Amino acid sequence: MKKASILMIIGPLFLLGLYFFPLWNIMLGAPQYPEPLGMNIYIDGIKGVSEFDIQNIDGLNHYIGMRTLPKPEDMWEFSTFPWVIGGMVALGVLIGLLGFFEKVSYKWFMGWFVLMSILGLLGMYDFNEWMVDYGTNLDPNAIMKLTNADGTPVSYKPPLFGHVKMLNFDVTSLPSTGAWFMFVGMILTVMAFFVGKKAWKPKSKASAVRPIKVKTNDK
Repeated sequence: MKKASILMIIGPLFLLGLYFFPLWNIMLGAPQYPEPLGMNIYIDGIKGVSEFDIQNIDGLNHYIGMRTLPKPEDMWEFSTFPWVIGGMVALGVLIGLLGFFEKVSYKWFMGWFVLMSILGLLGMYDFNEWMVDYGTNLDPNAIMKLTNADGTPVSYKPPLFGHVKMLNFDVTSLPSTGAWFMFVGMILTVMAFFVGKKAWKPKSKASAVRPIKVKTNDK
């Protein structure tokens, strides 16, 4: 159980990489841009891959009516996610320590993994909803107003995962370094669960009851 608990302690610590590395990356490439424009999405804000990428992306978006990219103070997620990640790291390490001293069973390791998975899915759903709003809620007074064949406005929603063609831009959205740190950490907690399950030796009731010796006087 001690090996499993050590894995459980190390796993959540990998999530600390989210404070230093981007969670997601979106790149925009076009013939007129020899160097693609890109933005790195962190848990506390958005930064350009290169120095002027955010400025250039906002300039392009202005023509088609998209809002400027949000600053950290514009979205509650950027102030909340760092606290959520910090809480999950602390909880995971605490569970690992309790497992090390055999205060909790290996089942708690999987409980942390399930909770973290739910939070991750909710985060991706929220991120996708933001992109839908960002790419479809356009300024009606934009310089360029493009419509589909049926007359509906063109959507400029970036893909959550993968590649899509937008006008003359190739847009690619993929997990970045921070996401891989998180993935490795979560895999370690799954390993901790199975290692702990194999090593777990529950205390049986029979062994917990000591036999009572009765003295008899033999004549």
